[in-house]
Order: sequence, then C-alpha cells, then structure tokens
Amino acid sequence: MLDKIELKWLKSFEAVFLHLSFKQASEQLALPTSNVSRHVALLEQQLNVRLFERTTRKMRPTEAGKKLYDSTSSLLDSLQSALQETSSQTNHLSGHLKIMTPDLPFMGEVLASFVAQNPSISLSCDTQLDAKEGIVDGFDIVMSFNRGGMVDSGWVAKEIIRWPSCIVAAPKLLAVYPKPKSIQELSSLPCITTLTVMQGAPWRFKGDYLLTVQSSYKVNSGNMARAAAIQGLGFAILPFHACEKAIEQGQLMEIKLDCEPEDLVLNAFYSGRKYPLEKVKVFLSYLREFLGS
Repeated sequence: MLDKIELKWLKSFEAVFLHLSFKQASEQLALPTSNVSRHVALLEQQLNVRLFERTTRKMRPTEAGKKLYDSTSSLLDSLQSALQETSSQTNHLSGHLKIMTPDLPFMGEVLASFVAQNPSISLSCDTQLDAKEGIVDGFDIVMSFNRGGMVDSGWVAKEIIRWPSCIVAAPKLLAVYPKPKSIQELSSLPCITTLTVMQGAPWRFKGDYLLTVQSSYKVNSGNMARAAAIQGLGFAILPFHACEKAIEQGQLMEIKLDCEPEDLVLNAFYSGRKYPLEKVKVFLSYLREFLGS
C-alpha cells in the first residue's frame, strides 16, 4: 500500500485537516488550490475511503480522516525533522523558513537582511497578533506577546526581548477621575485593553496578580492604545519606551501604584523537537544580535 501513496498527498491532507479549507491549505503549502484538492481526492481514491465531508458552507473530517491524521501527523513531523537535521549538516543555510509575527517596526528589516545574507533561504511571513491553534503548526517560528505566565502549548518558548511597562493617563482624564492610589481603585476606572491577545481583560501585575478592569476601548495595537490614552479615553498599560516621549511632553502622566504591571515580553515559539531546525536556531540568534545592537 505504501508504495502507492505519495508523500505530497499526505502533506496536502494534513494541511486541509488543520485548516478545514483547501484555500488556506494551499496558501500554507504554496500550491494551487486545485493541486491540493486533487492530492486529497487521489488519497481518498487509493484508500477507498472518504476523508472529509464537504458541503457548500463547511468541511469536516470523517472518522477515517481523524484516524489517519492521528496516525500520520507524528510520522510526517519525524520525517521532516530527520530531513531538516540532515540538511543542516551542509556548509550553508537553506530551506523554507515560515514565520508568524506581529507587524513590528524592526521585524521587516530583520527578515529582509537575514534572507539577503542567506540567499538559499526562502521566506514566508504571516503578520498576526493572535495565533490560532492549528494554524501555528504550519510555521517554523511563531512570535507573540505575553505578560506574565504562559499556557503550556507543547512548543519551545524563547524570550526575545522584554519591555518594562507602566500605567499612564492623560491630564484631561485625571481632571475627571481621581488619580488612583492602588490597583484596587483602578478597577472602577475606564481602561484601554487589548481586544484578543495577551488576555487583555484582566490586567497583569508582578506577583502574578490579575485585576479585572472596565473597558469600552479595546485595540490590538500599542500605537492605538497610546493615541487613545493621550485623548483621555482611559488608563493604559504601555511599555516605557512607547510612552516616554508623551510623558516628557506632558501628554501623559505615569501612574505609580502599589504594584507594578508585568513586563511586555516578545517570545519566539518553535516546535518542541529534540533538535531545533538549524534555520530556526540561526534566525533566532540573528534576531537577538540585531536587537542587541
């Protein structure tokens, strides 16, 4: 049976299983949608079983499809790891590096200069703040923010950069609301929070303390949060470097309380293989050197 199954069929099947979409699977694999659809159809034909139930509105795996994925995903990961490890023994860096990252000002320069110095590397980059479970499995590295502890994802997490943070408010806001003296007082005041990432509704303070705050202004951008804070729309937690100039100019005031907010941390996640891929190790080392300089 094995000699009648092509590896590309299994890879297409795995991508479709994770995304439940031929279109998204084709984007991950950098293949035409028609190719991915044909691969799955050929696999179903060879196995004589239906792997997905398809309707005009949605797709879901059949029981056979679930069993096939559970049985083959680890084998494909092991095969990919073995091939990558063997390839990494060459004298130059090569391969396809797939990264998901927030759209940070410095990241574009980092990626472009890294590929320019390693022309045998091809790059695919998706800029997202909120990495969805399942989608991240199609990437070599996922960069994401967090404050405080992280949920165990089964991936290796490496801290890239840490930004100390502070609570700020505009003078016009403090003219309406009393300046809080404790984090408990802050809970009844209007605050600016994140929409989906970093568990924005509870604010996180050092000592693993969580505070539920009131928020009618939620954004997934530090720049937007700072602009809203300057307009007096609420109290905000911002990295020092992002609001230092606004504080110096009197647009914002730092609010010092009895507990400091958790640092904002940018982490790099990669698959928990015994040996990380050479391209992953080299890129993360390059990124740290870039930020250090």
